[in-house]
Amino acid sequence: MKKDIIRIIKDSASTLGIETIPAIEIEVPPGESFGDMSTTVAMSLTKILKKPPRKIAEELVHAIQDTSVFEKIDIADPGFINFTFSKEYLYTEMKKLIIEKEQFLREDIGQGEKVQIEFISANPTGPLHLGHGRGAALGAALSNLLRAAGYQVEREYYINDAGKQVKLLGLSVFARYQQLLGRSYPFPEEGYRGEYIKDIAQAIRKENDEKYLTSEFDEVSDFFIDYSYETILSDIKRDLHEFGITLDTWQSEREMYRTGDVERAIEDLREKGLIYEKEGAIWFKSTAFGDDKDRVIIKQDGEYTYFSSDIAYHRKKVEKRYDELIDIWGADHHGYIPRLKAVIEAFGYPEKKLKVILVQMVTLLRGGKPVQMSKRTGDFVTLKEVIDEVGSDTTKFIFLTRRSDSHLEFDIEVAKAQSSENPVFYVQYANARINSIFNHAKGKGLYTERLFDVDFRLLSLSEELRIIKKLLLYPMIFEGAVHTCEPHRITSYLQELSGLFHPYYNKYRVISDDIEQSRARLAFCEALRIVLREGLEILGISTPEKM
Repeated sequence: MKKDIIRIIKDSASTLGIETIPAIEIEVPPGESFGDMSTTVAMSLTKILKKPPRKIAEELVHAIQDTSVFEKIDIADPGFINFTFSKEYLYTEMKKLIIEKEQFLREDIGQGEKVQIEFISANPTGPLHLGHGRGAALGAALSNLLRAAGYQVEREYYINDAGKQVKLLGLSVFARYQQLLGRSYPFPEEGYRGEYIKDIAQAIRKENDEKYLTSEFDEVSDFFIDYSYETILSDIKRDLHEFGITLDTWQSEREMYRTGDVERAIEDLREKGLIYEKEGAIWFKSTAFGDDKDRVIIKQDGEYTYFSSDIAYHRKKVEKRYDELIDIWGADHHGYIPRLKAVIEAFGYPEKKLKVILVQMVTLLRGGKPVQMSKRTGDFVTLKEVIDEVGSDTTKFIFLTRRSDSHLEFDIEVAKAQSSENPVFYVQYANARINSIFNHAKGKGLYTERLFDVDFRLLSLSEELRIIKKLLLYPMIFEGAVHTCEPHRITSYLQELSGLFHPYYNKYRVISDDIEQSRARLAFCEALRIVLREGLEILGISTPEKM
């Protein structure tokens, strides 16, 4: 619908001799009284044509020759042009939807461009929590969305398996191991105190008995660090599998040190004159690229900062020649954006090549009351526990109901409800109801093939026309979601579409003694099912046949 309006406006403008025209913005008006679609193109042409916007709008509308698309076109001050589609146009477009399916719903926006999306990348120092889960759901849905739009997408997890945090993990497990064997050993003040630490220590004890009882941590640190983080990473992979999340590649931070990638990255910057020494430390001149201050990459004691490996990691990314890099981070990392964009520029690429999407944390509720979470004390609910209680589909869908940079409340009791309060149930139930309609039709011997051949004019109820218009909006929603990297637009759309269908289902019979009307309504339901399944597939949500 959007493309047709843009084409008609351009043809109209050309008829008036207007060859230069700004980007034509098309939007859905705030109410049905303003029509089905609206444009502000007349306002954007005011400076070019030196005329009032309403006058321009009148001239454009008067010059429109393809009137079969619209039932009416209205002009509203100061120069809005509001379009209401004709029924015949709507029927024609819905027929295309049923025939072409995803070809109608999707647009090849990416045209084969390569995009890497790095997401989750939780430190392997503890189980995944809800914040990680939200980032995982977003990354997976965004990957599906961009692939559907014609991009080549690689999904990557960056493993922070070097540095202070994994050493502290190993020390925490070592202390618990010693305590399990009866040795009085001080637990590190900043150590990880979750039950999972005791579980890992117990596993080491079971496999090695008292082998490390008389050892000091420095003597056996490699074993305890490796065993601990590898155990946790294995659990993370298992949880992601249960969550329906797949990754294409896993990049180890430790591996970049082992292969010399970190040293080479620093040396490259040194050759560019962007590395200097001050006060015994080594610095990256990130202010040369807009950062508010230069950044230490090697401390006075010779220890590398986390930023050093971040430099090497993003150097590896740009060397793979992706057209765009997308990093999905927790909102607490917002301060890292300028320095990482500086790195991208330092290696000779435009900073806009890197897009960072921030994900706010999740507040977990049970019956409206907060459930406290703390990774340090171990008093937190893991992503796995929530999935086990409410299911991966519901968990994913709720994560995708709001913009990623907006705070999200996740109420377990609402998520478990089989009612309209549970958003994913409401959407999946619409698909299940349509399946039951088709099963009923087949049971009555009704022909359910070639539904594009029905008499669509029999779909004349206001509720049917409203739903048809909503169905035909999907390509526009899809395009907007792709350009903004916001899969939650698909989620909101599916909720609205289901909200229109359920009252219709409760009010009208699809299958009746009127064969022609029954087939027309089956075609209507088939179009609904195509769109519901397409949207749910992008979100990574299943479409159960029965509920």
